[in-house]
Amino acid sequence: MPLTYDVRLYAIEVRRERPKPYRVRWLVGKRKHSKSYQLKAQADGRRSELMAAVRRGEQFDEDTGLPVSELRAAQGSVTWYEHTRAYVERKWAAAPAKSRKNYADALASITPALVKSAAGRPDARVLRAALYGWAYNKNRWADEPPAEVAAALRWIAKHSLPVSSLEDPATVRLALDALALKLDGTPAAPRTARRKRACLSDVLGMAVEAQYFTAPVNPLTTVKWTAPKSVEEVDPESVANPRQVRALLRGVREQGARGAHLEAFFGCLYYAAMRPAEASALALPQCHLPETGWGTLTLRQGVVRAGTGWTDDGRAHEERHLKARAQKDSRPVPIPPHFVRILRRHIERYGTAPDGRLFRTNRNGVLQETGYGEVWARARQDVLSAAEAASLLVRRPYDLRHAGVSLWLSSGVDPMECARRAGHSIAVLFRVYAKVLAQTQHRANERIEAALLEWGEPGPSPGGRLGDTR
Repeated sequence: MPLTYDVRLYAIEVRRERPKPYRVRWLVGKRKHSKSYQLKAQADGRRSELMAAVRRGEQFDEDTGLPVSELRAAQGSVTWYEHTRAYVERKWAAAPAKSRKNYADALASITPALVKSAAGRPDARVLRAALYGWAYNKNRWADEPPAEVAAALRWIAKHSLPVSSLEDPATVRLALDALALKLDGTPAAPRTARRKRACLSDVLGMAVEAQYFTAPVNPLTTVKWTAPKSVEEVDPESVANPRQVRALLRGVREQGARGAHLEAFFGCLYYAAMRPAEASALALPQCHLPETGWGTLTLRQGVVRAGTGWTDDGRAHEERHLKARAQKDSRPVPIPPHFVRILRRHIERYGTAPDGRLFRTNRNGVLQETGYGEVWARARQDVLSAAEAASLLVRRPYDLRHAGVSLWLSSGVDPMECARRAGHSIAVLFRVYAKVLAQTQHRANERIEAALLEWGEPGPSPGGRLGDTR
């Protein structure tokens, strides 16, 4: 939307042979604009309006030829509901299926709060289902919704606030309060609230870009709002040591054919610190497994369950590139000889799926979280003591990844190399593994102190401070 002060108005042109003979003409930048009227008084009035805008020092839009005041007045009629649908349409093609679900989830939480009145409001669950399953799922826009859903969508379209109303901080707070709650009114998980807030910021940013607001500022930045606190750091109580991991893998293996097939899968989460989605997609060409010594797994993609309604091909799972990586990027991860032997034994016994995947269901499908989760839960009950089973110790399969990274750090591996192998930034490593790193730093301090003592540096005396000679 190019704006300019370069505006020139011409005299009214009269074309007697036309049904609307009086034409107003003006030039905005290098683009010509015109509007015809049946009566001369109408043309004079329109020309006077444009001239008044020029005298007020307003900019004009080259594409439409309208002064900014008229343009914003027209845009102010765009509702929040209409704008969010446009947002979904813009994002849809390039977004992963899981991100599409996240957009729909966030907007279905926010939109019901941004309405003019509650008169005739549909049931909250019906409205939520209509927004999440239909209004913000582009795959279903061509389908005919059930009568109850259609009625809910008509209501929200009629009662939705204008986008421009979000310039008011009080209205923005309505959106923030809504995204911080679940449908039953209880607080949403902190991570969920932050994810939905990020979506709200993106939607408002698109509104700024469209110049729906009088000032080119994202309204979210003008509101002080603190996201619910969440614990991102890995709790040391959830981290298993190598002995415990070996026992748990044995517990997995001893659960018959199903468990034996999953032993190497869980091993990938620990020995290579892979995400479950990455392990589910691991294929034979990615594996360098020598007969002796260390091997390498070159990770290239992950497979994520999003649901058939959100993917382009109608499949429940979607293959995606590595998290926080560019398309076709890879991440080589060295694996110790012990795990190389486990993988070689797995391949010799089970082979691969037709597409080369090492881990699969009986029908060569993608592993299901519920399936391998059941096996892991049983292994914990069989192997761990009652107190350990009731604790946080590797409660989730994902905790094996945390245990693997923690082992690397506590073994003295450079944090930068740990971050590279795990596939995230050094900043994330220091934030998530802060407590593990604190333990590592304590051991490092002890080693440095011991080295200094060897060179005659004064150490702490009993009951005194460092260097105290009393």
